[in-house]
Amino acid sequence: MSCWQTIGDYAFRSLGYGERLPRTDFDLCQQVVLIGSGMIWNVYFGLVALCTGFFLATALALGKASTSVWLRKPAEWFILLFRGSPLFIQFFFAYFCFLSLKGSYAFFDPFTSAWLGAAIVLFLNTAAYSGEIFYGALLSIPKGDTEAADAYGFTGWSKFRRITWPTMLRLAWPAYTNEAIFLFHATTLVFFSGFPARSQQGDALYYASYFADKTFNPFVPYPILACYFILVTLCIIGVMGAINRRLNRHLPTTQRARMKLRPGAMLAR
Repeated sequence: MSCWQTIGDYAFRSLGYGERLPRTDFDLCQQVVLIGSGMIWNVYFGLVALCTGFFLATALALGKASTSVWLRKPAEWFILLFRGSPLFIQFFFAYFCFLSLKGSYAFFDPFTSAWLGAAIVLFLNTAAYSGEIFYGALLSIPKGDTEAADAYGFTGWSKFRRITWPTMLRLAWPAYTNEAIFLFHATTLVFFSGFPARSQQGDALYYASYFADKTFNPFVPYPILACYFILVTLCIIGVMGAINRRLNRHLPTTQRARMKLRPGAMLAR
């Protein structure tokens, strides 16, 4: 079997299309293609959680910085809950919670599936971490910026949209980029927690584990998996770096915050 035929057979295996998983005689191309197919789910979970969590994170940061106790306390407790508990436990708790609700309400049936239930958990988790990052950036906004905005007559929504929010993003973006990388790495937990893979449809780690179990050789599939995640990480750094340059476009070149790849920092969480 040629590698092109393998790609045609297994490229979308993680979505339920294509041939059944091979049982014997595994070659390198099969492992690369199937693990790459599983990356479709990792990218899906990461993008959904990151894009939706961004807006909740902004709301949480504003809530935590609010002078109203009715806004501040819920934001503080939400951030504490999801930052204080392991993501793996959150997956398990959410799955069995949705499973219990499914028994009483048919509406919750899709929530027990990984494509929705796990995405919700990742969305809430990254919103909590990102909310704390944005909150710190919100407190770090130079007082002179807000005073200048007041002097120019900016108030309320116009002040937030033109001054506060862009400055907050500019200060938080390097740390937020690290959170995006952590989030995509955390997607490997989905099918090994409370949300099982069904019908041989799993993420990249699912297929890497499959080949490692069948061949008794983890030194081929897991490095392939690592290479895929390194490529995803480089893509994230590239995209987030472009956004960072856009956020800092009004600053002199010497003052622009440059994002640097720091492998040590990526292991801190």
